[in-house]
Amino acid sequence: MIAFDFPAVLAEWPLLARGVAATLALTAVSATVGVSLGVACAWARLHGAPWLKAVVGAYVELIRNTPFIVQLFFLFFGLPGVGIKLSPEVASVLAMVVNLGAYAAEIVRAGIATTPRGQIEAAQSLALSEMQVFTRVVLPPSLKRVWPALVSQIIIVMLGSAVCGQISTPELSYAANLIQSRNFRAFEAFIIATLIYLALSMALRRLLNWAGPRFIFGK
Repeated sequence: MIAFDFPAVLAEWPLLARGVAATLALTAVSATVGVSLGVACAWARLHGAPWLKAVVGAYVELIRNTPFIVQLFFLFFGLPGVGIKLSPEVASVLAMVVNLGAYAAEIVRAGIATTPRGQIEAAQSLALSEMQVFTRVVLPPSLKRVWPALVSQIIIVMLGSAVCGQISTPELSYAANLIQSRNFRAFEAFIIATLIYLALSMALRRLLNWAGPRFIFGK
């Protein structure tokens, strides 16, 4: 008869708590910087110089067509070959930012492309600069239209942070793996980790759906 011992895993709650905190920290930084990078890239692809459009387009295609774990390993294991050594935490944040930025760029670009031309012309008639038109007239309603997709992509990146344990970043999956290596309760450890990831995803979605209309693109 199979006997489960969840208390043996829950007894390691300080380690799980540190893993959750690290996961949330990675997500907060990567979401903030990654979405900002995505907005900048979307603007560049629509209004930048030809050479800038080509550079950003190559970046977006490269990141969207390669696995996240390969990007992470390149930053952590590959860059030392050219003299650039990153800590696990920095490599993880950088990989998550670069990954989210590429996907966010296409999501935001789709929202911007649906902006009515008349709305832009009305803003230009008020003698607003090109940057003012973009940041005050075009971007807020565009973000509102694509916010559900951006929220989903941020959650995907948060869940993808589980891969960062492969380079010893002390996030949640790393904590669960460490616990099961100590007490050999792999089933219980990863069931608990799965439930925590589920709770984090649901809570993050609610938080972002609440915060977006209030702090990012207005009501």
